[in-house]
Amino acid sequence: MYNFERKYQRLKQQLLGGFAGLGGVFIAGTLWYSLIENWSWAEAAYMTTITLSTVGFGEIRPLSDRSRIFTVALIFMGIFVIGYIANRFTEAMIGGYFREGLRRRQRRRSIEMLKHHYILCGYGRTGSQIALEFQAEHVPFIVIDSQSEALDNARLRGYTVIQGDATHDDCLLAAGIDRADCLVAALQSDAENLYTILSAKTLNPRIRAIARANSEEAITKLERAGADAVVSPYITGGRRLAAAALRPSAIDFVDGIITGTNRSLYLDEFFLDEEHCPHIGKTLQETNLRSHSGALVLAIRRQDGTLIGGPTGETLLYSGDLLICMGTADQLRALNKILGTLRGYWSSPIPEKKRSRRRI
Repeated sequence: MYNFERKYQRLKQQLLGGFAGLGGVFIAGTLWYSLIENWSWAEAAYMTTITLSTVGFGEIRPLSDRSRIFTVALIFMGIFVIGYIANRFTEAMIGGYFREGLRRRQRRRSIEMLKHHYILCGYGRTGSQIALEFQAEHVPFIVIDSQSEALDNARLRGYTVIQGDATHDDCLLAAGIDRADCLVAALQSDAENLYTILSAKTLNPRIRAIARANSEEAITKLERAGADAVVSPYITGGRRLAAAALRPSAIDFVDGIITGTNRSLYLDEFFLDEEHCPHIGKTLQETNLRSHSGALVLAIRRQDGTLIGGPTGETLLYSGDLLICMGTADQLRALNKILGTLRGYWSSPIPEKKRSRRRI
């Protein structure tokens, strides 16, 4: 629990303690006047109320000397307790704890409503770029980081954030790990990413986990921990630099279809299942996907992991295949209908800019 939350909880407990103390003083006064002075409960409660409120009303009945001494003590106790409550309340108001607490409760409720979202652990140089891509794709996601400064920058961009340690189960549970589709571990150290992947896979074995690795040795360990994909910024960056030097036009084309907000072409994947797809067991030529949708099937990944690049018209489609396709938004939407996968990103009738993209 971070600094603001600790202060908020402390003030909340102090205010509750103050009101409990005020209630105790009220009960003590009521009991005294009722039991010692033999007043009715209504008269005792009324006398205690006007005494604690210091409104200046007179005694409703004559008091004995010891009751007058008790009344003086009751007044001082009331002033002390009420002053304490006012002090804590003023501090909470000036510090904005009530308003911020309300905002946090609203954000917590919005997180609890999220489903099929992405969780981004770490908002450093790598994490901020990942967030930009998620935002460009209109993917619902949550940022987790322990650094206040990083999260302040994320909030300025309108991201949903949680401050905490992503390696802890309670933090991942607060981000809705059980309802999420994907988790990206982009923390600074390989050990943190390893612990995060282990925690995520334990809490939700079905989640797709992507991890950042700073060394080649860490890649193997993260894969053993259950990471579905491991990316090393140094290795990947080196390969991209070499490719940009050797094949600049090809790299520009690839970048244009997988990243950015102003794309005319998209690259996406479609999962085929026997229940929904009417083309299982047919060849690509028999399905006429290209002529009916305009989208191009670039590759097919079989259920056993075999990758078929540039499939021909004689290539058969099987249940469990993953089609990697390229086309415009309208072409991919048409392809989605043809394949019978009537759920996901390209099946939604809402405008493109408001889409919430998910893996199909």
